[in-house]
Amino acid sequence: MIINTRLFGEVEIDDDKSLTFPGGIIGFPDLQNFVLVHDEEKSDGAIRWLQSIEEPNFAMPVVDPLIFFPTYNPQVEEDLLKKIGEFNDSDLLVLVTITVPHDLTKMTVNLKAPFVINTAAKKACQIIVEDYEIKVPIYDLLQKAKEVGD
Repeated sequence: MIINTRLFGEVEIDDDKSLTFPGGIIGFPDLQNFVLVHDEEKSDGAIRWLQSIEEPNFAMPVVDPLIFFPTYNPQVEEDLLKKIGEFNDSDLLVLVTITVPHDLTKMTVNLKAPFVINTAAKKACQIIVEDYEIKVPIYDLLQKAKEVGD
């Protein structure tokens, strides 16, 4: 399928790459069909975009929280995950939104409202978890990771 996006223009996506959020996402219950895309020219793939299929102007940058917080393991009630079907741990992908303002030193991730994706069933949901913050700074963590990599 070909979808129109504000950030990437027309993008061809395999039909089997689409994700369904049966209940929509927080604040946008009517947006239920998404794909994960990344800018192959400008990104190493760590930051992806959760792009709405229904709304070309709606895309959220997302990242694997384990990149920054290896012990991130929110406790989730099983009832909240029923709508994404049966899954094994290997079928589970957790992503969090990342905010990248003009001042990069203010970059944050939202650990409180992760997206939980059943990669086998291509279904996902966004949940609210306890014990985590909405705006967790990550700039310093990125700088330390760069120093270790150099």
